[in-house]
Amino acid sequence: MSLSLDTLSLARWRSAGEVDVTFSSGMTILVGENATGKTNMLEAIQLLTSGRSFRHPRPSELVRDGQGQGRATLRATGDGRVIDVRCDVTPERRQLFLNEKGARPRDFSGLLVSILFTPDDLSLVKGSASVRRESLDTFGRQVNAGYDRVVTTYARAIEQRNRLLKEDPVDLSLLDAWDESVSYGAASLLFHRLALFRRVAEALVPLYRELGGGEEVRCRYSSTLGDDIGDLSQEELRGHMMQELRASRAADLQRGITLVGPQRDDITFSLAGRDARSFASQGQQRSLAIAWKMAEVRVCEDILSFPPVLLLDDVMSELDQRRRDALCNLVLGGVQTMVTTTDLGYFSDEVLGPAEVVRFHDGTVE
Repeated sequence: MSLSLDTLSLARWRSAGEVDVTFSSGMTILVGENATGKTNMLEAIQLLTSGRSFRHPRPSELVRDGQGQGRATLRATGDGRVIDVRCDVTPERRQLFLNEKGARPRDFSGLLVSILFTPDDLSLVKGSASVRRESLDTFGRQVNAGYDRVVTTYARAIEQRNRLLKEDPVDLSLLDAWDESVSYGAASLLFHRLALFRRVAEALVPLYRELGGGEEVRCRYSSTLGDDIGDLSQEELRGHMMQELRASRAADLQRGITLVGPQRDDITFSLAGRDARSFASQGQQRSLAIAWKMAEVRVCEDILSFPPVLLLDDVMSELDQRRRDALCNLVLGGVQTMVTTTDLGYFSDEVLGPAEVVRFHDGTVE
């Protein structure tokens, strides 16, 4: 049985003075003009369910202007449990608490999971490769604390190797040692990332078909180690990475950066055999981005045996009516959802009837 978010309280948080919201177990619609605090609330929910914010704010940015401290508090219940999460912020520091005990983002993995869609995610198709890698890795971190450790360990190894490559002269014996460390980290990250990618890509196909009006999508993981690594063991991936590091060493030394490895991989989409980055319309790009997020929802349910919370920020204004209806049909399948909007007219009576509607005005709830 999954946890359901019950209440959120904000005090001196960004633009909010004192705000308290109770959520529906189905859909909660946060409605109001732009810049009235709706997205701030979604950010607070994401931070309190994953330990991270998509905005990557400094602590001072989370405290209301003129105030010395702020607080966001979330309560979740289910399966006979009550979980209270709190974030205390001052201009200098942010602290997370899970049931009154200090917590780190890793502590939320597999416990409280949220999948967030913002207008920035529309760049998933045509944006840089880092956008797609980060989307997949962010999801992996939420469903598995071990994934977070793998990503963090590899990032540190790459940072150290790149720093060494910029030295003059470069200590080649030390570079050999870092090649070993990087190859182990790359193999671990690739092994877990590829396994997660396969699950998300498989779930993506029928979801995009529904959102895209019957269109078929293909999704491929493009690695700097080659396209034939999908069935390799972790040890085989390590050996392959070592070979590629040796082959690219001269270029790495010249450029002062590591040119091979999962930090430079990409995920590509194709529609009717054509590269979506070049040929997809805006509507197709939006459908792909939303289908990817919905695929994360499905995979989360499969891995953890309960659905995540779905956070949709101003998504309805980016879609035509057919895609809005298709998205609502997907959401109504039992996923607790918080969606922001400026216009309730985007929603059908079937959706609005059971939904909880929360109206915002000047950073407060009416």
